[in-house]
Amino acid sequence: MKKAVKEYVLITLGIFLVAVGIYYFLVPSDLAAGGVSGLAIVINKFFPAIPVGLLMLGMNIVLFIIAFIVIGSNFGAKTIYSSLGLSAMIWCLERIYPISQPIVDDLLLQLLFGILISGIGMGIVFNQNASTGGTDIIAKIINKFFHIDIGKSLLLSDFLITLAAGLTFGPKIGMYALLGVVINGLVIDNVIQGLNVCKQVTIISEKSEEIKKYIIEELGRGVTIYDGRGAYTGEKKEVLMTIISRKEFIRLREYIKELDKRAFISVSNVHEVLGEGFTEIE
Repeated sequence: MKKAVKEYVLITLGIFLVAVGIYYFLVPSDLAAGGVSGLAIVINKFFPAIPVGLLMLGMNIVLFIIAFIVIGSNFGAKTIYSSLGLSAMIWCLERIYPISQPIVDDLLLQLLFGILISGIGMGIVFNQNASTGGTDIIAKIINKFFHIDIGKSLLLSDFLITLAAGLTFGPKIGMYALLGVVINGLVIDNVIQGLNVCKQVTIISEKSEEIKKYIIEELGRGVTIYDGRGAYTGEKKEVLMTIISRKEFIRLREYIKELDKRAFISVSNVHEVLGEGFTEIE
């Protein structure tokens, strides 16, 4: 229960950031950088009386109905919550603190800040095994009927939306929107990697028994032991290997520093760890 609450809190934070990035930076500059939000920006140009948030909400509901009929019930509660929640949150921002013109006159700044804020939010949402829906659903429908890979279908749907932006708002806006799609993907990937990064630590020490005990009892992590032999001395050594979080690594490093200043420690970043004690394999 506690884990589920934490996941939904993080998803809510993520969709709030996405909503802020879209509504306060992308919408005022007509930057339709893919997704249902981009399509809503294009439609809003022709029907300005209908708010972007309401358009997104309506399109997401329609897409979910189509997806359930065409694809099947392969959409989890978290995806439904985040996609409909994002639409509702943008609609609320339009009501609570509306904005009618860009914050700054620089189109590139509007694009970069909008993509950066919304990309961080999307990364948080995706990291909780959820999705903001929209384009993902369109991509799956394209895949179902035209047998195009999901990745290519996703790129195709985003490209078609940015193409519509170019035809609606002019080639300059269209090119900026396409640039936004590319940057958005890079931001999301880096956020997910940053959130999941752990440290793989290899330790060779005369005090391996004490270090092993500290890792298991104090850090609550597992240790793998290898039998090693020094090439120069021929002396047999125990090699300890563990995967821990960044905070745990700082604690372990300080402990080893006090225990054995001659210890050999090798550290590398691991961008994703699945299994007991980390992210569950789903």
